[in-house]
Amino acid sequence: MTSRIQELVAIVPAAGIGARMGAEIPKQYLMLNHQPILAHTLDRLLEHPRIDKVILALSSEDTHFAKLSQASHPKLMTVIGGKERADSVLSALKAAPSDAWALVHDAARPCLSAADIDKLIAACETEAGSQQGAILAMPVRDTMKRSGKGGAIQETVCRENLWHALTPQLFPVTSLKQNLFDALAAQVAITDEASAMEWAGGQPLLVSGRFDNIKVTHPEDLQLAALFLQVAASDSNSRTGE
Repeated sequence: MTSRIQELVAIVPAAGIGARMGAEIPKQYLMLNHQPILAHTLDRLLEHPRIDKVILALSSEDTHFAKLSQASHPKLMTVIGGKERADSVLSALKAAPSDAWALVHDAARPCLSAADIDKLIAACETEAGSQQGAILAMPVRDTMKRSGKGGAIQETVCRENLWHALTPQLFPVTSLKQNLFDALAAQVAITDEASAMEWAGGQPLLVSGRFDNIKVTHPEDLQLAALFLQVAASDSNSRTGE
């Protein structure tokens, strides 16, 4: 039994400052192949035919977003975000239709493919996915180590059934909003949307995503993201005969 998602809202928490990049501006506004990281991310979401609206959570002190060409897009609206990611997502959820699904995506993941969005939506339109929601993720490939005091290896962790959580993560607006609110009220550490759903007893599906859907966190990630975008653009031009 399948259940088609009728309304889909993309949510992008972008109120952070990205301190690990060591830049003078929030990392989502660093230039990447001729436009800011956030602009690439918004393009991927705004261009997808299944996404009806994009809600962007910004810092109250943001002075950069209004300069982006995407700022005037008719599918885009903004809200004021919070101190933590979960606060920003919750703020955006309050502006979303209650009967919609929320596709939450990191502002600093500019290499998202339309195919991965399609796979995630398809998973949530299955019987299991319509009940639990789903996230993009990637199986762990490398040997995993847990460190002890002083940075020495404490143990080797079995990588079987371990996954790297990615975004987007897709859940019904109403249940995600309630679970985030309750988890924050209980002072639970929420690192992504799936962790709020898990805390409430849910078991979201894992959907295998592309390896190039990287999050720009450190300075060296910019070069890698630039390469992935160039390859994607080249592949697209080849398909269209340009």
